[in-house]
Amino acid sequence: MRSSWAPPVVAVLLLLALWEVVVRAGLIPETSIPPATSAIGELATQLVETTLWKAVGNTLEGWVIGLGLAVLLGVPAGILIGSSRWAYRALRVPIEFLRPIPSVALIPLAVLVYGTGLQSKVFLATFASFWPLLIQTIYGVQDVDPVATDTARAFQLGRLERLWRITVPSAVPYIATGIRIASAVALILCVTAELVIGSAGLGREINSASSGGNVNLMYATIIATGLLGWLLNIAATLVERRVLHWHPSQRGVPA
Repeated sequence: MRSSWAPPVVAVLLLLALWEVVVRAGLIPETSIPPATSAIGELATQLVETTLWKAVGNTLEGWVIGLGLAVLLGVPAGILIGSSRWAYRALRVPIEFLRPIPSVALIPLAVLVYGTGLQSKVFLATFASFWPLLIQTIYGVQDVDPVATDTARAFQLGRLERLWRITVPSAVPYIATGIRIASAVALILCVTAELVIGSAGLGREINSASSGGNVNLMYATIIATGLLGWLLNIAATLVERRVLHWHPSQRGVPA
């Protein structure tokens, strides 16, 4: 375990040292980017304040609801579309048309319909994270081993039973990957909504610090946002390993 953690820790320390040296040497003005020690010191100060934790809670609220809705909508839709050749052919063009639309382009629509509160943030996070889940689920359903499907038919299993016993378990690794990707996307859109439309959360705190000229606080909040995304990714990876402990892709993976 120690050996697996050593390279990323060393890489982070080197980047922080480079950041510190570049700013202290005057290559970048401190009015634009503070030294790493100043930003990290400000973050340490904010960790004992309620403001930062309220912002984290507001961001996580939008993230949880948005990702949850995306899972509830994207996984069943992906299973249904992937299980039917006719549905896949009929919906492939609309999916490929809607999927590339940047979620930030929908911010004016979200504000017009839902205002500047939590609902807009949830709408944007749901829309953005829905597509990775849908596509991954469709691919997972379509990648089922045909031998397993033919064997199930030979044992006269019905369509629904084949779906439950063979198709869904085979698609779980794809769905798990889709959830991990969608988790990061949902967080990005939540913070983006907070930055642009002023919804409560880390994004709004970054914007407020920037408007007030508090560069140290701004970068401290940015670091906090990055740490939050990192922790959520670790949590998603651990859950994925626990759920897919039986899958070949997880064999030999260090805990």
